[in-house]
Amino acid sequence: MTDLPMMFAPEVAEALEAGRPIVALESTIITHGMPYPQNVETAQTVEADIRAAGAVPATIAVLDGVLHIGLTETQLIALGQATGVMKVSRADLPVCIARGATGATTVAATMIAAEIAGIKVFATGGIGGVHRGAEQTFDISADLLELGETAVTVVAAGPKAILDIPKTLEVLETHGVPVIAFGQDEIPAFWSRSSGLAAPLRMDSAQEIAVAMEMRAAMGLKGGQLVANPIPETDEIPRDVIMPYVEAALKEAEEQSISAKEVTPFLLQRIFELTDGKSLTANIALVRNNARLASEIAKSLCK
Repeated sequence: MTDLPMMFAPEVAEALEAGRPIVALESTIITHGMPYPQNVETAQTVEADIRAAGAVPATIAVLDGVLHIGLTETQLIALGQATGVMKVSRADLPVCIARGATGATTVAATMIAAEIAGIKVFATGGIGGVHRGAEQTFDISADLLELGETAVTVVAAGPKAILDIPKTLEVLETHGVPVIAFGQDEIPAFWSRSSGLAAPLRMDSAQEIAVAMEMRAAMGLKGGQLVANPIPETDEIPRDVIMPYVEAALKEAEEQSISAKEVTPFLLQRIFELTDGKSLTANIALVRNNARLASEIAKSLCK
């Protein structure tokens, strides 16, 4: 049987050995979510936030066919400037490794790698979901199905505002995924604290979230949890401000026949341009906020 080529960053290996709290981080935000150099600067800042909160960051990526659990600073900078990087999810993660290629992990692929590595908490920006018009295209992110399969708690700022959020919540419910709004009764919508939709569940402490995850394991339930953590009030772009830009970007994507994995990067870039960079500033703030909450959850799980 072929062994999985996997390498742990020294910091992560030491934390696993000592039973210290670890927070997994995805890498598509570096390669497909932000322009250089903001992508590398943001990744370094988020990792620093996690360390400052008392946990260890583990940015996950495939480099030359090796699954890396944690990246060195040199590897992080190189990935941020790399071209032709595969965007890998459950379907193509094994292919990327088998080919000896370099790939950035989506939410789904990061969850898979985190579970293999024994990491229980993962911080990201926003999850993928049901795209607008999915009744014709069937464009539904593998992130949703992964949340129903893989035992990792994912902290995100809610579904991305470019998605069909009500349908996204319905798919999560069908797959038995707890959707927990942190500290409010409404599901946040990435750049905005408000989506206009009531949250299925609400929790107000990292300890509560950690206990709920442990209870799932005790009951033998598969799958993880989605923690919808609202962007800080000082950093949000209100829904009535951001949505006209979202609609304009969606219309452009349709007119240009952009589909599949290219949709989200295109939309994020166009919204960045339409908001004169304000969406990127908000994106960085919400990722950092999610990393801090994920660190508290990871610490609670270690107690």
